[in-house]
Amino acid sequence: MNNLIWLLRASKWARNPPSARMVKLVLLIVAAGLAIAALEWLDLWPEWAQMEEGRAPRVPR
Repeated sequence: MNNLIWLLRASKWARNPPSARMVKLVLLIVAAGLAIAALEWLDLWPEWAQMEEGRAPRVPR
């Protein structure tokens, strides 16, 4: 069922492709994410921007 949804979405994109501006925007966002991940992996990401270790507090029901 999920494959059918993806095929319909792909056919829609083939008939009406995104603009060059939208493609550039998506690639820029992906590149920014990869750059942040690389900085964190190389330990160049600042300490104040890192998340604390451990589990997040749970919301009571």
